[in-house]
Amino acid sequence: MPEFRTLYDAPEPYESGMLDVGDGHSIYYERVGAPGGKPAVFLHGGPGGGCSADNRGLFDPDIYDVLLFDQRGCGRSTPHAELEANTTWHLVADIERLREMAGAEKWLVFGGSWGSTLSLAYAETHPERVSALILRGIFTFTEGEIAWYYQFGVSQMFPEKWERFLAPIPAAEREDLLNAYNRILTGDDEKAQLEAAKAWSTWEGETITLLPDPEFSAQFGDGHYALAFARIENHYFVNNAWLEENQLLRDAGKLRSIPGAIVHGRYDMPCPVRNAYALHKAWPEAEYHIVEGAGHAWSEPGILDQLIRATDRFASD
Repeated sequence: MPEFRTLYDAPEPYESGMLDVGDGHSIYYERVGAPGGKPAVFLHGGPGGGCSADNRGLFDPDIYDVLLFDQRGCGRSTPHAELEANTTWHLVADIERLREMAGAEKWLVFGGSWGSTLSLAYAETHPERVSALILRGIFTFTEGEIAWYYQFGVSQMFPEKWERFLAPIPAAEREDLLNAYNRILTGDDEKAQLEAAKAWSTWEGETITLLPDPEFSAQFGDGHYALAFARIENHYFVNNAWLEENQLLRDAGKLRSIPGAIVHGRYDMPCPVRNAYALHKAWPEAEYHIVEGAGHAWSEPGILDQLIRATDRFASD
């Protein structure tokens, strides 16, 4: 049986900086790998998650010239946790600004979870700018997917964790948890806001791996991280990401000329495998890999193995 592939030893960024994208926002970006190599962009999850140093290791640094960036309001981008002028379509425009800045005519787009949503929105808007798509933990941002994770569904699998998620919300408001959380996360009570942010963020951090991984989930309880993560994610969810219902699957025909890979864990709790299967049916040209014995996180061995294999396969295209 072949061994699982693991992260490359990625070098430090050869360039980094802040790009003023307007609307009061500046986004942090970094470039790693081989300057002038195969262009690629990494789109992180959340919304509101930010990039990590480990993300650099998903690409062969001798072949790829990779741009990673923290989306509006999170990570090292400023202002922190800002919701104004922070929508899917602002982010799609930001990706185009970054592509032009990088001097790439087209590039490989890699995104997981919310990053898969944003990758699809970008690729369906600018298919001529995408050389290949690698998508992990497919999330197509339909009402059913959101309700499954934030109202009824995953709650049945993790009742003790769900109880902690419910704790900041008065019992009378629990029939509509997204809007109940929104009221607190956008309110003036900073203590209540931080408590809610940590509860929201921790719920995700503790349910995205197949088996408990305290080291992986610890960052989700950090107050600074949780505030941006919870505020921005909730902001997108209550606004349906400014997408029409089922838009990304409806418009998947625009991807037919783009080579790609779909990687999804069989036991992915936040994003049920039926989402990946629906995308596979709508975009049959893409490779389709269901990883048995895996949840949602990109760092799970079987998922990481398929992601590295995918970036290697597309390295010579």
